[in-house]
Amino acid sequence: MQLENKIVIVTGGAAGIGGAISRVLVRRGAKVVAVDIDAEAGAQLETELGEQVIFLDGDVSREETAQSAVSTATERFGGLTGLVNNAHASRQAPFLELTPDMWDLSFSTGFTATRNFMLAAHRQLARSGGSIVNFGSGAALDGQPTQAAYAASKEAIRGLSRVVANEWAPEAIRVNVVSPMALTAGVESWSKAAPELYQKSLANVPMGRFGDPETDVAPVVAFLLSDDSAYMTGQTLMADGGAHKLY
Repeated sequence: MQLENKIVIVTGGAAGIGGAISRVLVRRGAKVVAVDIDAEAGAQLETELGEQVIFLDGDVSREETAQSAVSTATERFGGLTGLVNNAHASRQAPFLELTPDMWDLSFSTGFTATRNFMLAAHRQLARSGGSIVNFGSGAALDGQPTQAAYAASKEAIRGLSRVVANEWAPEAIRVNVVSPMALTAGVESWSKAAPELYQKSLANVPMGRFGDPETDVAPVVAFLLSDDSAYMTGQTLMADGGAHKLY
């Protein structure tokens, strides 16, 4: 039970990579508040995992959702030891065709949501010596075409994570980033919309496949939330089959 006594908020935690993370965390002993707008997936998650998970139906772009998630964790589970900022919605288009609404969607659900949840969770994480796991993207590292809004938001998240890792280290709060390459429903849709880019990305993975959210990505997040990673902060971990090698 690697995560026994851990209490974690997971944004976008009902489906996709977030749903996989919620399931793995619970199996490893954690209690989870899964924040999502997918009420059907959230209800299914609660039915499957029982009292170890609470689904919170909320829009992560709204500041009050972050406050509600922290209140739910502390009131229902007695505290907070971890935060996973997984949620991020974005639309793809060439840079010249991106509209203000497209930029707003990516930054409000990505960077701004990450910032707001970190701020809301700070007091409780300072009490517990907690861990924050934010999400980056290989699309940002590569500068993939049509991904300008998404990539810009992801790199802003990585920059914020490094700064806060330094600022909050004296309070024993750790902040790390996971950059996954996983076969999700979104990736499957992208593979159909942009098959050439998909095949190019796949060809750049030394391990020859996209990762599985539950077996390849969620365990990395679990490690960063656990005491096993107590001496790690400010790092970006690439769960991408070797596609990117950071120095």
